[in-house]
Amino acid sequence: MADNEIDDSASARQLPGAAIAADSRLALDGGDPIRRTPWPTYDRGAVCVHPEDEAAAMRAIRSHLYFRYDYRAAHETECSQFEAELCRHFRCKHALATSSGTTALALAIMAAGIEPGSLIACPGFTFAATPSAILLAGCTPFLVDIDENLHLDVADLRSRWTPQVKAIMVVHMRGFAGDMTALLRFADEMGVPVFEDAVPALGAELDGRKLGTFGLAGGFSTQSDKALNSGEGGFLLTDDSTLFARATVLSGAYEGRLRRHFPDGEPPIATDLDLPLLSFRMDEIRAALLRAELERLPVRLAAFRRNYDYVAAALADVDGIHIRRPVATGAYLGEAFIFLVPAGRAQWFARALCHEGIEARNLGSDDDHNIRAFWNWRFMFRGMQTPAIKELLPNATRYLQRAVDIPLSSTLSEADCDELVAAVRKVAASDDPIATGEGSSSAWAGQR
Repeated sequence: MADNEIDDSASARQLPGAAIAADSRLALDGGDPIRRTPWPTYDRGAVCVHPEDEAAAMRAIRSHLYFRYDYRAAHETECSQFEAELCRHFRCKHALATSSGTTALALAIMAAGIEPGSLIACPGFTFAATPSAILLAGCTPFLVDIDENLHLDVADLRSRWTPQVKAIMVVHMRGFAGDMTALLRFADEMGVPVFEDAVPALGAELDGRKLGTFGLAGGFSTQSDKALNSGEGGFLLTDDSTLFARATVLSGAYEGRLRRHFPDGEPPIATDLDLPLLSFRMDEIRAALLRAELERLPVRLAAFRRNYDYVAAALADVDGIHIRRPVATGAYLGEAFIFLVPAGRAQWFARALCHEGIEARNLGSDDDHNIRAFWNWRFMFRGMQTPAIKELLPNATRYLQRAVDIPLSSTLSEADCDELVAAVRKVAASDDPIATGEGSSSAWAGQR
């Protein structure tokens, strides 16, 4: 579907006539695949970059001024203007453009004054960058289990709690909001701050409020697969002026350059000499590109939502799959479609979808070193074997082993979505020869 067509909805469309006969041969078994062209993904160039965005980047390149702290007044630089536009869009007080989402998260922790060596709680289902950012900040990730819909389980967090935990890092993983009401209530009870890893959910909302603005600070990425794409990059959002000032110095604002970020008064810290300089800044070229893309962000978000709602509605009646549920109505981005299947079936299911021409992966596959599965974070578990690591978070292990993940680019057409639906229906109606009998209703009920 065209990127500027945003007024139609899943309810307005006719659901695809994608019913596949139960005896149709899977492509995995030599049958005809549903789709023969590559599934659109960011690494194949399926991204929303318009001529206006290219022109903005070229404007910055031709200026020969690539460093945000040059002779110009702060408000004239691409980075400062991008930050001001982010503040307006997210309705927050401060924004800091950074070199990546990982560095944005690390800056938030360090700038908040969390003591090095402290434990920071985070879910066992996240990208490896989340624990990496915690380590980068000099702290230790404290892993928490997840629930059936792959959200951080607040009850498990409570049961594991120790006074050594000094903050909570919630992750809006694969575009789905965490339960911020429950998490903030628990964090307040324990007297610790909440940081938001909104890297996977740029632009998504919960109850009308943008993710990344609930906690003390939120970190975002502008890597190529995100709703804003500069190849690499990120930004930090906060309403805390002291945290912002410290993060700005840490990111690389030296020799009084911090004052450029506080045009209406003095910075709330006495000196910039107490903090190291980590060179986590964004450059002017990326900022110019992102400023242009930000103008069309609502269009991209509408495309994500339209595609997701269409696919989810079309597959809602399929037996044997459990579509991931949000914590509240509409609390998701829509850039990934995740569903659970009975134990022992997900690895085969994802492989069968790939043969049908739909890119899919089993998040907990033994054959895929997916770094969204915590047991593959070997840098955290030196000397431990995989079975022992999996036992640390039994629910995360169980649910990720049953989870099938399909990326949904905002560039998908309606025909692409119809082929996805057809492929899932075709595979769901077939039997996995390796796990014969595990798709029965009794086996499924025991896994819910």
